[in-house]
Amino acid sequence: MHITPDTLIIFQWGPVSLNGTILFTWCVMILMVVGSWLITRNLSTETHLSQWQNLLEVLVTGMRDEIRDISSQDPGRYLSFVGTLFLFIAVSNVLSIVPGYKPPTGSFSTTAALALCVFVAVPLYGISQKGISYFKQYIEPSVFMLPFNIIGEISRTFAMAVRLFGNIMSGTVIAAILLSIAPLIFPVLMQVLGLLIGLIQAYIFAILAMVYIAAATRVQHPK
Repeated sequence: MHITPDTLIIFQWGPVSLNGTILFTWCVMILMVVGSWLITRNLSTETHLSQWQNLLEVLVTGMRDEIRDISSQDPGRYLSFVGTLFLFIAVSNVLSIVPGYKPPTGSFSTTAALALCVFVAVPLYGISQKGISYFKQYIEPSVFMLPFNIIGEISRTFAMAVRLFGNIMSGTVIAAILLSIAPLIFPVLMQVLGLLIGLIQAYIFAILAMVYIAAATRVQHPK
């Protein structure tokens, strides 16, 4: 049993190898790019809309509302980043119903990369919103808090990566154990439960990313 897709070697040629994490990550990205093109190529402003456009509008509207509620700001500037995080994780997890597929989010290298994207995006959004004054928060309420605030930034990034990796990996292990005990009873139940957990984890990761960005970009107005 392959606990993570890192251990699933697809191709090996000397020191060069292609593991499941890389292969399935590229599969997800290609699927998302092709799917986005197919859905958006015939967008319409007419009264009668296609089912795919209706689904797309519901999804985008829902993400915009969530971002607006969390940040109390215009969601447009954050939608592309936070929305992409959510969709990538959600699609990666939902595809676990495909036989032979292993979600790349079950690899710590993937979840660490996603968390690093958030780690970099937070100060970038903060600087774009507040300018150089963004860095003042690292020395508040005292300059002696600088190392502790930096450690806090690093630790929450690590926590995001471990949380997503741990939940997806543990779900894979539990499913394998239950399927080995009762292969005729648990498959459908575990597939449904796995889909639900995958979507919840995508939602939590995206929400946490938006919370951190909102905290960095929120402007305190003088009373």
